[in-house]
Amino acid sequence: MNQARLPWTQLAPKPYQAMAGVSAATAASTLGLPLIELVQTRVSQINGCAFCLDMHVRDLRKYGETWQRINSLPTWRETSFYTPRERAALQWAETLTRLADTHGDHDSAFAGLNGHFTEQEMVELTWAVAQINAWNRMAVGMRQPAAEQPLE
Repeated sequence: MNQARLPWTQLAPKPYQAMAGVSAATAASTLGLPLIELVQTRVSQINGCAFCLDMHVRDLRKYGETWQRINSLPTWRETSFYTPRERAALQWAETLTRLADTHGDHDSAFAGLNGHFTEQEMVELTWAVAQINAWNRMAVGMRQPAAEQPLE
């Protein structure tokens, strides 16, 4: 599984470039890149996207994130390593990523954003979650391989 199924970025460059534009807009949001990367790492874990998970963990490390927090993302509810703001963002990201599992109860996760995010940030966070879910589906569907280089 070390080779992509198709050269998808070349076969459909316009949608790829549009998605890259969404990624750039999300990165420039008021949320801050460390929080965005934390959320995108968690969503990529849930979706089983090896390429995106590898990329976002590398980015988290560039921003100074610790291995303990990265390794504990799947168990963020059971640790004290994450701020209330991060917990609210992770809960919202998981809710939106697991729509079939949480169908009908999005209100409590959304309410959890209050006090931690402005309305603009809530929308930006939702875009960030939607965007990484779309990237995950492309990378998994096209079997985009993860980088085969050591991660310190």
